[in-house]
Amino acid sequence: MHTNLARLDLIKNKVNEIVKNKQLKVSPNIIAVTKTFDLDNITPIIESGHLHFGENKIQEAENKWKTIKSENKNIQLHMVGNLQSNKAKKAVKIFDYVHSLDNEKLAQKLSKCESELDKKIKYFIQINLGSESQKSGISLNNLNEFYELCSNDLCLNVIGLMCLPPSDSDSMKYFIQLKNASKNINLQDLSMGMSSDYENAILAGSTFLRLGTAIFGKRNS
Repeated sequence: MHTNLARLDLIKNKVNEIVKNKQLKVSPNIIAVTKTFDLDNITPIIESGHLHFGENKIQEAENKWKTIKSENKNIQLHMVGNLQSNKAKKAVKIFDYVHSLDNEKLAQKLSKCESELDKKIKYFIQINLGSESQKSGISLNNLNEFYELCSNDLCLNVIGLMCLPPSDSDSMKYFIQLKNASKNINLQDLSMGMSSDYENAILAGSTFLRLGTAIFGKRNS
């Protein structure tokens, strides 16, 4: 078995074990984050029937996934990196989910592009829980207002919230904060948990884990 596929299988087993042992209601989807990895690394995982994949750059996603997606209609591609509003149209074209909806200008542009392309995709609002200046995201204080704008005024299909906890922090504290925030506005999905903290994220109720290194090993760049 290919190394990456073997790693993914181990993670799936671990996820199932945690869900079963803790009697959790939700088993999270695993997004295999393929940024910087070529098709040789990814193909075995596609061929195994895995459906959720993530990229963080538009150009790389287009180059890598355009043909694959046309041949595999069930594959769901997730934009997990920062998205600039000038790339919104390309994002709506190629992605099924955007995890980094984080400002009004971007929301307006995405709504316009959806109308032009006659295509609806799914969104997570990115929350900056640690109020870190180097990270983008909506503050919790502005969440209600921003969510209303996105879902009511702009008709974006917001399905949940996403966060990147401060590094070297107690990720569980932030995951629980995000879960509570999502409950307050009746959102079902949570995009939280990466290779270093996904077990905590599962326990806190994550529905989408974003895993790169845990599946593919260290990145080249």
